[in-house]
Amino acid sequence: MISHGLPIYVALEPVDMRLGAALGGMVREKMRAEPRSRALFVFVGKRGHTMKVLTWDGTGTIVIHKKLDAGRFELPRATEPGEQHLLVSAAVFDVIHRGVALTPRTTPRRYH
Repeated sequence: MISHGLPIYVALEPVDMRLGAALGGMVREKMRAEPRSRALFVFVGKRGHTMKVLTWDGTGTIVIHKKLDAGRFELPRATEPGEQHLLVSAAVFDVIHRGVALTPRTTPRRYH
C-alpha cells in the first residue's frame, strides 16, 4: 500500500460503496479533514466485505477499492461516545486491510 508515513483516518460507520471520489465530501463532513491533504481515508461498506481508501498524490485523487473473497473488514471501536473516525497506526491499518479479525471469532457449537 501507499501508507508509508501518512496519517490514516478510518471511518467508524459503514458507507455506501457506490461513492467514489465523492467520498471526499464524507472526509470533509464526517472527519473534518481536507481530502487533498497527504493522508489516507479509509471507508468500509455496509456488508463489511468492501473497502475504499481515498488519498491525494499531489496531482489528483486516488481511490483504491478492495473486495474480500471471504470474511469481513473489522473496524476498530470508538474510543469516545459519538466518535465518527479514528486515527490509526500503519500496523492497525495493515490488519484491517488484510481482513484479519480484530476480535476473536467464535464459531457456533454443533450439537449432534
